[in-house]
Amino acid sequence: MSVENATVLVVDDEQEVADVYALRLRDAFDTRVAYSGNGALESMDVDVDVVLLDRRMPDISGDEVLEQIREKGYDCRVIMLTAVDPGIDIVDMPFDDYLCKPVEKDDLVEAIEQQLEVIRHDDTLSEYFELTSKLALLESELSDEEAEDNEELEALQQQVETLREELEEALDGLDDIESAFADISRHPGR
Repeated sequence: MSVENATVLVVDDEQEVADVYALRLRDAFDTRVAYSGNGALESMDVDVDVVLLDRRMPDISGDEVLEQIREKGYDCRVIMLTAVDPGIDIVDMPFDDYLCKPVEKDDLVEAIEQQLEVIRHDDTLSEYFELTSKLALLESELSDEEAEDNEELEALQQQVETLREELEEALDGLDDIESAFADISRHPGR
């Protein structure tokens, strides 16, 4: 997952607001816009990586859109981007971040990039587990003679080692990520 080809869906019933956020993002991401909850659900597909979702919309609320996105199994990150002050009701909501409007461009881009980083590491972790399970199976099944000088097995071992190093590096960078996460202004004026 690279930032350049990431798809962001901006959802807000206030067309002007949605268009402003889309304009801020279009140079960095493939950006789509929906002006209603129904429009958001119609615009959703497997290519959407991050959804910026308003909570208050007249046809279908953002909370309901979020619920349907999760129920339908879309593998995307959702950032609530709204003027609704968060309350205790957000505890059980399955969003990935929550930003209160208005949001500065730098904060918006940083929040999206953080979500893309999560996706990237999730993919790396999935690949790591897939390959380590194959490696463990092959190492238990192949005789020492079959395993010795086996180029495919050596390539698999190298892939696993490379992924392990990437994941260790990512964990080492967790403090930087937490710091950057804390630096985003999620509630302007406070």
